[in-house]
Amino acid sequence: MTTAEKTDGGAGRPPAAPGTAGRAAAGAAPRAASRIAAGLGGAAVRAVLLVVALFWLMPTVGLLLSSLRDSTDIASSGWWEVFTEPAQLTVSNYAGLMANDAVTGSLLNTVLIAVPSTVLVVVIGALAGYAFAWMEFPGRDWLFLVVVGLLVVPIQVALVPVAKLFGGIGVFGDISGVVAFHVAFGLPFAVFLLRNFFAEIPRELLEAARLDGAGEIRLFATVVMPLGGPAIASLGIFQFLWVWNDMLVALIFADSGSAPVTVALQQQVRQFGANIDVLAPGAFVSMVIPLLVFFAFQRQFVTGVMAGAVK
Repeated sequence: MTTAEKTDGGAGRPPAAPGTAGRAAAGAAPRAASRIAAGLGGAAVRAVLLVVALFWLMPTVGLLLSSLRDSTDIASSGWWEVFTEPAQLTVSNYAGLMANDAVTGSLLNTVLIAVPSTVLVVVIGALAGYAFAWMEFPGRDWLFLVVVGLLVVPIQVALVPVAKLFGGIGVFGDISGVVAFHVAFGLPFAVFLLRNFFAEIPRELLEAARLDGAGEIRLFATVVMPLGGPAIASLGIFQFLWVWNDMLVALIFADSGSAPVTVALQQQVRQFGANIDVLAPGAFVSMVIPLLVFFAFQRQFVTGVMAGAVK
């Protein structure tokens, strides 16, 4: 064995062609530049998203800091003064809020309105969406067109006739009347959304379940509901946020004993004017609960929104 063969490990590899190393080095330079550019581009996107997130959260942070300041401090300077004078922070405003029976009672009323309105819309909308998607009955398509047409009906046109109807049956001013109104106007969107989502379920899955002896109720509970979880979660989040933040419907259909927190805070402004030590913590509490619900179900919300976007 020659010295060259020993150096080559005995594999007998031919020597590298002239200029190969130079071409490899020349090709590596653009690749390195591309990686650097991609890294810088990703960093720029993240920086922009961070700035947008900070601007989006700024009103929430400002409201939180304002709710932790005394009314005299709020009147004399902006909330950003807390960063230079942290001694301004106090929880006395929240203690006063808890002592305000009108606001605390309205928070309970808001829960009693939002939770049933959300649950009823999700349950009834899911059952109706499954029926429109996979069950045959006379006039199904025409009835679905009526449901779609109800999506364009504004709430304002129904306020007076529904108020007369609720007054005639004795639920005007009661929580049940507010819940019924929200359910009635939330169902068209719920049926439309869930019907289109359920229609994308492969027919083979349903046929296989029917061959195994599953009836419609068992098929809906064991096959359709698990597959439609993301869309149902998205619908629940939408409905909860709409009902929780509503003031128009509650202002008309709820009396003083069944008013939600949005109406209670509006009445605080009307009665006391500059009662900011109650308004700031009350507004933050009414805003932070929907935020917690959204972030708790953020993954399901995004999955439901993106479902069906990509085939």
